Amino acid sequence: MMVKELAIQKRATLAAMALRNALLAALLDGEASGYDLAKSFDASVANFWMATPQQLYRELDRMESEGLVRARVVQQERRPNKRLFALTEEGRRALRAFTAAPTRPGAMREELMVKVQAVDAGDVEAVRAAVAERLEWSRAKLARYERLRDRMLDGRGEDDYLATADRVGPYLTLMRGRSFEEENIRWAERALAVLARRAAATA
Repeated sequence: MMVKELAIQKRATLAAMALRNALLAALLDGEASGYDLAKSFDASVANFWMATPQQLYRELDRMESEGLVRARVVQQERRPNKRLFALTEEGRRALRAFTAAPTRPGAMREELMVKVQAVDAGDVEAVRAAVAERLEWSRAKLARYERLRDRMLDGRGEDDYLATADRVGPYLTLMRGRSFEEENIRWAERALAVLARRAAATA
């Protein structure tokens, strides 16, 4: 097998393992359907891991076949039956082993940053539009995170929640997602202001 093909295969394997571990972590909150997990990923886990519903369902099937989760069918009237997934002891052991393993440093790879890097030789208006689009996207995502934060706190102060909640992991990852989008907003606003000033100076 060629070196390039081996590298692609390794990346795909690592991505599948990361999705598996994210699903195991999501199931710490209790039994959930694939639909529930997809909603959970979209609402909270998406601040650090992205996956399509199809990827989630495929991975859940693999995890069930490997004994990491168990599924039970719930009969529903006037709606299709649904499967509810729960962690097995084997799944908990796998998650424990994952948390104990060394963590690889993350790497940023973002197409928008390449466009901004090349803005002086490219289509400035198109790049400005792309940055403005990212700004609005980050504002909307931050608003979703704020709503999720309010639901999690449920009237409690943050310090009280972090001291007494059964699980703090989801809140800590939410804090990271919020700070990430806040920084995206600050950067995008600054970048747009710089580009606007330069455009005005050359008009």
